[in-house]
Amino acid sequence: MSRKSDKTLTRLAPLLLAWFDRSARTLPWRSPRGVARDPYRVWLSEIMLQQTTVPHAAPYFESFTTRWPSVEALAAARDEDVMHAWAGLGYYARARNLLKCAREVVALGGFPRTESGLRALPGIGPYTAGAIAALAFGERTPAVDGNAERVFARLLAMKEDWAAAKKRIGAIARDLVPADRPGDFAEALMDLGATVCTPKSPNCALCPLAELCRARTEGNPERYPVKPEKVARPVRFGSAYVLTRRGRVWLVRREPSGLLGGMLALPTSEWSEKRGPHEPPLDAVWTEAGDVRHVFTHFSLHLTVWSAEARSKDLPDGFWAETDQVAGLPTVFSKAAALGGITVSQKR
Repeated sequence: MSRKSDKTLTRLAPLLLAWFDRSARTLPWRSPRGVARDPYRVWLSEIMLQQTTVPHAAPYFESFTTRWPSVEALAAARDEDVMHAWAGLGYYARARNLLKCAREVVALGGFPRTESGLRALPGIGPYTAGAIAALAFGERTPAVDGNAERVFARLLAMKEDWAAAKKRIGAIARDLVPADRPGDFAEALMDLGATVCTPKSPNCALCPLAELCRARTEGNPERYPVKPEKVARPVRFGSAYVLTRRGRVWLVRREPSGLLGGMLALPTSEWSEKRGPHEPPLDAVWTEAGDVRHVFTHFSLHLTVWSAEARSKDLPDGFWAETDQVAGLPTVFSKAAALGGITVSQKR
């Protein structure tokens, strides 16, 4: 073991893998023991799990793999079909990169088999590249997600600057990956952080690494990781318009670039730092229905929702949609539509 690692962790991999053999989670994207992992399923699940919980991502994964069972099938899909199927998972740049990546993989004749090769693909960052390389191709490379970072921060009671701590964790994890089971090691760290070494109330009594953990010895594992205080998100304001006619709702398609680019949506005003005047997209008897709040990565959005019955069937820059299409809109617009009187059925 190199100096980058820590002597107290020499027993980590055997302890962790023995626990994993007993306690591994059953997840839709995981292969049975002894069955080779499908790089397409590994990649798709990792992209879906970015900024999303396992329970939320699971039905989307099952829907996608039923509809597009291979990377070739996904690469051949229409953009709008994939964006519609993605609605509700959020962070829609991921869906656009998903298609770009699928098409590049097909053009290459398959997924690159190394961490460095995977890094060159759209939407694949350091963690995702490491996860695919380790899980699907058996490369001895780490997959350090937030769960793994939390585990190591507690094991070593890391008090240094969090950016420096993350770099050290990456080096330590790379040093510890066993050559014979890199994929299992990656999944074991994920499972430990997700089910035992949780952000709040970690269950140290069940932890296979408890005897190695300095934070447990200190008596306050929840203290770690020591991260800088979060900067408050800025707030933006705007209006959303729910226009109906004979049981249908007026939808528009957003510009292809930018936030929620290319997605079907309710018409809205510009989103700005201050509340602006009510400026509906057309003349109608508008009624204020309330406010919707939604959190994006870099800001919080407050939308005032207005509803009206259309007087004309001919409207610019949009189309009349059946109300069941609202379930396929991005979450912020589904919430606004529901507040505006549209019954929103579950997409799945």
